[in-house]
Amino acid sequence: MKFAGSQKGLSFLGWIIALALVAFVASTAFKVIPHYLDYMSMKKIISSVGTDKALDVTTVSDFYSYVRKGMQVNSIRDLDLEKALSVTVKDNQFLAHLNYEEREPLIQNIDLVVKFDHEFSVAKP
Repeated sequence: MKFAGSQKGLSFLGWIIALALVAFVASTAFKVIPHYLDYMSMKKIISSVGTDKALDVTTVSDFYSYVRKGMQVNSIRDLDLEKALSVTVKDNQFLAHLNYEEREPLIQNIDLVVKFDHEFSVAKP
């Protein structure tokens, strides 16, 4: 029981290391989370083409213009739609393939890379 007095918690150096670790994780999260939110918005926009019966989306160009308008509403500006999305028509449905990656600088020459790849089968309204 002699050592109970010396075991009071983290030392000053321990607190600095813990704080630095929490700051690093928070900084990384603040850089990556917006890209995931944009991806979720893109998935919702593309999926809504088949569920909204009031839409008049019958061609591939209509599909692109609808997605472009949805991107504008959701303030997704960093994504080149022509490179990220490919749309074809097969058997009265749209086959959309969303495939892109985003890079976010972390420290000096180290980047965070998030890659998104999802295929959709959307029925024509």
